[in-house]
Amino acid sequence: MLRIHAYDLDRLVPVAANLPVLTDVADMPAEAVSAPAEPAVVWYDLVNPTPDEERTVGERLGIVVPTMDEMEDIELSARLYQEDGAEFMTMTVLTRPDAGTPRKVPVTFIVKGQVLVTVRYAEPRPFDAFMARARKPNGAGLHCGYGELIMTGLIEAVIDRMADTLERLGTEIDQISQEVFSAKRTKANKKTRDLQELIREVGTKGEFITVVRESLVSVSRVVAYYGALDGVDRKLSKELRQRLKLLQRDATSLGDHSAFLSGKINFLLDATLGLINLEQNQIIKIFSVASVVFLPPTLVASIYGMNFAFQPELQWHYGYHMAIAMMIVSMALPYLYFKRRGWL
Repeated sequence: MLRIHAYDLDRLVPVAANLPVLTDVADMPAEAVSAPAEPAVVWYDLVNPTPDEERTVGERLGIVVPTMDEMEDIELSARLYQEDGAEFMTMTVLTRPDAGTPRKVPVTFIVKGQVLVTVRYAEPRPFDAFMARARKPNGAGLHCGYGELIMTGLIEAVIDRMADTLERLGTEIDQISQEVFSAKRTKANKKTRDLQELIREVGTKGEFITVVRESLVSVSRVVAYYGALDGVDRKLSKELRQRLKLLQRDATSLGDHSAFLSGKINFLLDATLGLINLEQNQIIKIFSVASVVFLPPTLVASIYGMNFAFQPELQWHYGYHMAIAMMIVSMALPYLYFKRRGWL
């Protein structure tokens, strides 16, 4: 799908494919910029594009649109590079963060002159949120039709979405922490099953945070790469430089917060495993004590169960009662000793 947007006064509008491409706002007359007779294309959004759509955009801008396989390359040189007078930048974006473990997909930004091209094979919610906001007057804060400002607006929407995701993850991790360290008494087997279920939840949250951190790292690289072009390959406006600094700062702060949550996840994992080991050791201790307690009466019963010709107690009227009493005393003494030593 090819979605084409043009800058019309102070907002983005969807347009047909036959409008002219905005090459440089500075070269346009002031009256044309303030009130153009015909809006110019500033953003080509390729969503699951077909080869014909890729070829159409490529021929119009004189670039080669990267394929899905090229976008998934993890080498830095394959994600951030210049070609045909355009900057190609690929970053990882989360999709469906509200449905369990999110899926990470690559999104490529191509800046050619004042035109932006985005290539994506998913529909992350930040893109839809930005487009809905940018179609309102002054909704996206675009004071001109620069495609690079649209790119920073999209990255800002992605960062805002990840901030909300990390906030929700922090709340869920706090709830797991309360469940792990709750003092409620339950049966040992049920408590062990509950802790095992918590381990699964902790592992899921840990995987979630790993994906978020990977996305934040890719965002930081894209922002740093484009900011480094200032004064070298292109002149960035003051507003754009300020936006890039804010995005870099936000990505760094979210990265620190995700590192904190990752450390908390590791702590909860270790604590949960430790509690499971304590529960299992408690069960083993109970069986060990039981075997020791019942060992003396077993010895007494074994003695009086021997087939000897002469055992005076067998002929005694109270011999049976004496044997039972000896068994009870031999059980009580080890139990009281263990209790006094604090082993029970």
